[in-house]
Amino acid sequence: MMSSVKPLIPDDDAARLASAFSRRGFMGAGVAGGLMATPLFAAGAAHAQDAGAAEITVDQARTAPIPIVLPALGSGVAQQITDVISADLGNCGLFRPISASMPQGTPPFASYKSMGARAVMTGKVVEQGSSLRVEFRLWDVLTGKQLQGTAYTAGSQDWRRIAHVIADVIYSRLLGEQGYFNSRIAYIARSGPRARQITRLAIMDQDGADSRYLTNGQWLTLTPRFNPANSELAFMSYANYRPRVYLFNLNTGQQRLLGDFTGISFAPRFAPNGQSVILSVTRGGGSDIFVVDLATMARRQITSSGAIDTSPSYSPDGSQIVFNSDRGGSQQLYVMSASGGEAKRISYGHGRYGSPVWSPRGDLIAFSRIANGSFSLGVMAPDGTGERILTQGFTVESPTFCPNGRVLAFCRQSSAGANGAGFATGINTIDITGFHERALPAGSSSDPAWSGLNK
Repeated sequence: MMSSVKPLIPDDDAARLASAFSRRGFMGAGVAGGLMATPLFAAGAAHAQDAGAAEITVDQARTAPIPIVLPALGSGVAQQITDVISADLGNCGLFRPISASMPQGTPPFASYKSMGARAVMTGKVVEQGSSLRVEFRLWDVLTGKQLQGTAYTAGSQDWRRIAHVIADVIYSRLLGEQGYFNSRIAYIARSGPRARQITRLAIMDQDGADSRYLTNGQWLTLTPRFNPANSELAFMSYANYRPRVYLFNLNTGQQRLLGDFTGISFAPRFAPNGQSVILSVTRGGGSDIFVVDLATMARRQITSSGAIDTSPSYSPDGSQIVFNSDRGGSQQLYVMSASGGEAKRISYGHGRYGSPVWSPRGDLIAFSRIANGSFSLGVMAPDGTGERILTQGFTVESPTFCPNGRVLAFCRQSSAGANGAGFATGINTIDITGFHERALPAGSSSDPAWSGLNK
């Protein structure tokens, strides 16, 4: 099914994209239940397909966003696909989309160059009954070379997913790093007055679209977390007035209790391989950290300080955890082996630290901090060096990294809501340098958790 000519993207990348769509039940071209990411080649230029190595870094793009021409792929759903691609690239702050008419044949590179454009997308959308075929090409304006050419076929209802995949490919080809647009955010949707709020487990695309409730709001729910290995969430629920951690299957909607602990179980997070969950359990006046094996439900205690040990998060390789604890007299961050043992304090700034989460890149730990009655959100290296505050506010908390580790989503709460009454709570995103903060259109919401790339 693949051409014998070398494809425009590495074979393993094409297989990853096809596999991701297959696991989501997309309709495929020649593959039952899956999507075929078919290579497209520029006429007479197949020998030049590998000439498009990225020349722009993320740091350069932060300073001067990459101008890219994004002509409409057509009308109707084709225009919608173009709009999503443009929004993904524009909203990350690293690209400057330029609208134009779709060229006939080879793009007019000289004209685009005079506009200051660095790249251009071309393509078309063909509706085939209940499925779509989206042809997409990416060109380097300066060299006139085709950097990428792929056709995607999927069910017509999945047009938005194809748009996010194309935006990821553009991000990757021009910046040399994995994109993050084809991902989702789980969160807590809030409604009603603050004293009697209804909370629902919810999920949306990373751009805030296609939001849907997963629970009915009968019980208070908090802190959803994605399983990196499958379509599953862990979260805390006050069901039957007993606060405990549950697992939610995104495919079936079924829920199950994660271990019937004597105390309250809370602050869950999956191991990187998805085979276990680490969480906190109250014991006396404190809380300890446990690991629960999902296959056997066997539990293992890894802290016993007599203090409040909570909010554990694994390093990407699963060898260490970061957590917060008041074992030293105030709430601070500690790193220790994932199997237990001695914990090393890493936070030494002014105030109390909480909500630590390890970056998927392994280079940073994000956290929230409370000092002098105000909140701030920051990052530091895993050894505690290089602490940087990214943003501050009345309440900023619950950081979560996007799949490539370049952006954080978090909860921002203002002191007054509509008409000066109550509190306004929403989800914002910010670059790890403190660049380009923006609010997601998720309404009253909190506790974001960013997934890996969709599977």
